[in-house]
Amino acid sequence: MGGVRRKAKSDGSPATFDLEVIGANLAFANVARDLAEAIDSPGSCAVVQAPPGSGKTTLVPPIVANALAGDAGSGRVIVTQPRRVAARAGASRLRALASQTTPALADRVAYTVRGESTLTRDTLVEFVTPGVLVRRLLADPELADVSAIVLDEVHERSLDSDLALAFALDVRDLRGDLRLLALSATLDAERFAGLMGEGLEYPVPVIDSPTALFPVETRRAAFTARMNERGVSREFLAHAARVAVDALGEKGELADSDVLIFLPGAWEVENSASVARELLASRGMRADVCELHGRIDAREQDRIVRGREAGEPRCLIFSTNLAESSLTVPGVRIVVDSGLSREVRRDAARKMSGLVTVTASRASMAQRAGRAGRLGPGLAIRLFDDLAYAGAREFTLPEIASADLTDTALLMAAWGTPGGAGLRLPDAPPTEALTDAHESLAALGALDSEGVLTPLGRTLASIPADPRLARALLTSTRVVGSDAASRTVAALSLEAPLPLNGKFVDGPRAQRDRLAREADRFARIARRHANDVQAAASGKLRALETPHDPAHAAGIVAALAFPERVARRIEPGIYETAGGTRAGTNDEGLGEWIAIAELQRSNAKAARGTGAIIRTAAPLTEEEALACAGPLVRERTEIHFGDHGAKARRVKVLGSIVLSSTPTKVEGPGAREAVVAGIQRAGLGMFTWSASAANLRSRLALLHRELGEPWPDVSDNALLARLEELAGPELEALAGVGRNHPVAPSAIDMRPILERALPWPEAARLEELVPERVQVPSDSRIRLDYPSAEQIAHAGEEGADEAPVRLKVKLQEMFGLEETPRIVEGRVSVLIELLSPGGKPLAITKDLRSFWAGPYAEVRKEMRGRYPKHPWPEDPMAFEATAKTNRALRQDPH
Repeated sequence: MGGVRRKAKSDGSPATFDLEVIGANLAFANVARDLAEAIDSPGSCAVVQAPPGSGKTTLVPPIVANALAGDAGSGRVIVTQPRRVAARAGASRLRALASQTTPALADRVAYTVRGESTLTRDTLVEFVTPGVLVRRLLADPELADVSAIVLDEVHERSLDSDLALAFALDVRDLRGDLRLLALSATLDAERFAGLMGEGLEYPVPVIDSPTALFPVETRRAAFTARMNERGVSREFLAHAARVAVDALGEKGELADSDVLIFLPGAWEVENSASVARELLASRGMRADVCELHGRIDAREQDRIVRGREAGEPRCLIFSTNLAESSLTVPGVRIVVDSGLSREVRRDAARKMSGLVTVTASRASMAQRAGRAGRLGPGLAIRLFDDLAYAGAREFTLPEIASADLTDTALLMAAWGTPGGAGLRLPDAPPTEALTDAHESLAALGALDSEGVLTPLGRTLASIPADPRLARALLTSTRVVGSDAASRTVAALSLEAPLPLNGKFVDGPRAQRDRLAREADRFARIARRHANDVQAAASGKLRALETPHDPAHAAGIVAALAFPERVARRIEPGIYETAGGTRAGTNDEGLGEWIAIAELQRSNAKAARGTGAIIRTAAPLTEEEALACAGPLVRERTEIHFGDHGAKARRVKVLGSIVLSSTPTKVEGPGAREAVVAGIQRAGLGMFTWSASAANLRSRLALLHRELGEPWPDVSDNALLARLEELAGPELEALAGVGRNHPVAPSAIDMRPILERALPWPEAARLEELVPERVQVPSDSRIRLDYPSAEQIAHAGEEGADEAPVRLKVKLQEMFGLEETPRIVEGRVSVLIELLSPGGKPLAITKDLRSFWAGPYAEVRKEMRGRYPKHPWPEDPMAFEATAKTNRALRQDPH
């Protein structure tokens, strides 16, 4: 490492980090020289691939800082960490190591996380969370005082991390001198190098650090009933605690090891840790039981990360995935893995998102086990069986693929790349989730009718909070007061119980302190945006400016944050939300109107068969509900179709909640739109699908799957989206235009509608590509049986059944044919069902040549006695195909 280390010069050059001291005993020190050379010049980029525990987080920032030391007027190094505790820990470790040789540099290491910062004018290395960097970039896109950005743990693929990388790439292109590094603990390095290298004249180098792991023994202590209808079972958490306590009895090299237990979330950590304390007390054992998750006090997090001092008792550390890759807990050589993870999932049908407990990916399992092999040979105890491991996903699903994208869409719009257009994201945002996000932002007033960012949207993007919470804070402060607004928004942001009595619900002191700090932070934000507070409240909301009891004040804030979760009781214990979700509760005292703060998918009894359960809610009056969710109030004509045609009603709704409904006529300029909306609600099954229509749809579905555009997507969703384009005459007939009465939907066949979807001139090849009939060697033209369009669309998906095109033909009619018929330009092989003369199945094959050479002999042996009047030649390839009997063949003069 001598070539990497740079000494302070006597001519006044700035001091540099002592990399030999900092890199002592770190595996990454072996490639430090390679990284220093890769980033030696301004504007250079690199990707670092190194496993957890190799020391990359500790050593890379000072290597980059030293590289900057030779640049005139160089700025600081920003290092992102995926979590606040990791950012604080990274800064603390680098400060401690630097203080051993260069105390002046130790003072120049800082961190900034939400609501807390040690940044000064002289800071050289600053650890931040990706969210802090993203909003800093929005405020100052050039980052003139920053010379390098190090994005750590990019493989975790959080939304903020993906955005930070994409924004940083734009800044690099803008400036040209910004050094940019991405650090990954998995094998995605080449992919990130390709993304970062777009537009550069040279490839981005990948610095690969060899593994630092010692051998790790893997044992099983499987528990089959890990989950029940409510989530992780208490029995499983007790089992995890017993295994962890038993692990303290390991002998030999592991006799002094701490034990790290991975559980999916804070609730599971708290419950399992509680059982462990009881077990230790009952057995008279001495050990420190620690909890590591986002809810605990920052000082306690830092204490655990620092490790125990000599003479202190061993630790049982119950942790969420905080300690998986971004955080190293010293002293651990035994890991207990639940095999479970808490991940964000979006329910597209209910348009709701939340944390869901799932089986961890195999990559996560490997990283967790690897934590046991950092200090020496270790032990990983897995609380799941081989079947659970085999069924796990290989890598963790990127958050952008499954999360609510409202905040992401707002930030992309504020960056000047609405919808992510032109943004170099590792994965593009899903179209449906992005559409929902834009609708939510429009309802918040953050986007105008053209999808352009509004002044309010610009303000919301600058506030470090979910835009719905930020908007609720600004809007409700004037209505319910700053104290109630900030307290409720704090509870919503931390998914804590709402302060229905005006105070935070009693709980652990650390939790109450954290809620109080978060409330103070939001109060400061509200004061900073005092002018926006005055402008945010609408006329209806201003009319609510009367004293409210604390429960209704919390309800107003929650309703302003999540207007789609305003709900009305439709029967005892069941509510319908404005977003269209039905949810159950056992709380009979909630009232007719409520604002739901937390809604969770569940099969539990409390869900009352709705599939969703209300976890936290606050009461509202109808007046408050309509004022808070005002943008969702609409009046429209709704058409419902029956056997005798269409019936229309004039409906006033709050989202999906019907406020009033009166009969009306299907007429006027909105009739066509009402008919389309009615069809989209009822679905295409209301029309007649003749055999001809179903056949055409199947053939088009096959062409779309195999050839793509211009052959159309003929799924229900695609056809419904093009309904006005494809079904003009039918829509007029349904609306009764030019008729005495509207026609019934069952009188309309889908064949003409599908024919209008045919692409021209390509449609002229329809019969050639997907023929209705094929000519077989006997000269018969026999119909092909196509599977349904749905079967065709799903064929080839993981776990889906094959959906072949079938040709049912008598065996004698195929004599002499070796090559199996193929359609769609030879892409699709036809499955041949060979029939007996009586039409019974004899064999199924996609390889005629192999059938004639093998199984045919057995079929001939069995069938020639049963059907003696029909030919069964020994050599079917030398016999003329026929549909006739032997007698008819002898009489045929040809």
